[in-house]
Formats: sequence, C-alpha cells, structure tokens
Amino acid sequence: MGAQASGLGWPDELVELFAARFRVIRYDHRDTGRSTWTFDEQPYPLTALAEDAVRVLDALGVERAHLVGMSLGGMLVQLIVADRPERVLGATLIGTGALSSVPYEHPDGARTPAEELPGVSPGLLEMWARPVEDRGPEAELERRVEHWRVLGGDRIPFDAAYAREQERRIIAHTGHHHAGTAHARADASGMDRTEALARNRVPTLVVSAPAEPVYPPPHAHHIAQAVHGARLVAIPGMGHALPREVHAPLAAAILDHAGRS
Repeated sequence: MGAQASGLGWPDELVELFAARFRVIRYDHRDTGRSTWTFDEQPYPLTALAEDAVRVLDALGVERAHLVGMSLGGMLVQLIVADRPERVLGATLIGTGALSSVPYEHPDGARTPAEELPGVSPGLLEMWARPVEDRGPEAELERRVEHWRVLGGDRIPFDAAYAREQERRIIAHTGHHHAGTAHARADASGMDRTEALARNRVPTLVVSAPAEPVYPPPHAHHIAQAVHGARLVAIPGMGHALPREVHAPLAAAILDHAGRS
C-alpha cells in the first residue's frame, strides 16, 4: 500500500476477490499499523521498504510472488522488479510514478521530460499544506475521511460512510489514531531505476485511473513506456482510492494479468 498506509488499506472485499484464486499477503510497512513506529530513533531510506517486502516473502517461505503496489507501494514494486526480479512472478502498478528519467512520448510524437508531467491537484496540495493537529480520534477520523474524498477524484460518488468504516478499522488495528509522517521524511534518494526498468523481463501491468489526482493519467502511460513490455489497462472512474465501485474491474484486470504471468 502507499505512504503511511496500513496493509488494511487494501479493503477486505477486494482482497477476497484475489483470495478466491491466490494466497494473499498484505502487511504493514514500518511506521504503519502494527509494525514498529521508530523512525525518529532509527531513520531509514524509502528503498528499505522494498527490502522489507522481500523479507516478508522470506519469512513466509514464498520464493516468488505476484506483487501489487499502489502509490508508494507501486514504487516499491518497481524497485523489487529492478533489483530482485527473480522473486517476482508478475507486477501490477497502481496510482504511482515511474522510477525512470526517460521522457514521456505523446501519441503525436512530442516528448515531455518526466519531471514536467502533470502534478498533484491543487485541492490536494492545499490539503497537504495544512498542519495536522492532534484533536483526538474522532477529529482524526473525519480528517482521513475528507482526505479520501479528495483522493477519490470526481468521477465516482464518494461514500463517506464506507471510508469512515475503513479508517475506523485501521485505527483499531493500529492501536492509536496518530497520523504518521515517517515516509514523507524518509530519504528518497537512490530510487531511479531507468536502465533496469528498460531491460525488464517481469510481466508488468500498469493501471491507469482517469480521475487520479496524485499521479494524473499521463503518469500511467509514462510507466508503460518506461517499463519494458508493460501492459496498460484503464479502470473507469478510478482515482487514487479503492472504493467499492472499482473492486470488480480492478480485480478482474489483476487476476487476468496474474493468469498470464
């Protein structure tokens, strides 16, 4: 899952669709959920989170796996595909950016440097700029619900009750309501994998979300160009979230991809 997101960020209903055919592993990154929250005492680079994912596979005795990553998780999957391809049966990248400096080539042949691709929506930037104050668990719950409203985009009607239920479960799972900032503060250097992704041999699916406010659609197309052999699929109405409406089409696309890998 993405930055500061517990493994429960993958909704049970979606996981059950995968579990009908595969063993599903979801876990808490460092400084999320029930994992250790020790960044201030033991800071780490973001690349360490990719190493953690491989260690989870080791601990569970899994030699190779289909990896699905969203947002920061999509970047971690790219790191593993580039650095440890022997551990990956197939990869799915959702709502993320390419760890590649190759320019994005438009249908008309024009090129845009990777760093000039469309950025985060103004509304989301404004929200992120507000200081997060600890005003108690219920206020934090409502802050998260509003965050998901903006992340979900403007195509699928927002179900506040569903988002609230999901976040209430995550807070209970974590054991506290405090908002984490470790992943935003972690060292993000050393992430570029341009050459390795251009040589990629891992079957890779890239999910394009038309209402994506964090990584607008050109990013998905850019990844599909930067990662050798990648396929692109669009999920109608999807933003940077996993509402009920996207579960069936998203699961169908990923299961089809896994079946080919």
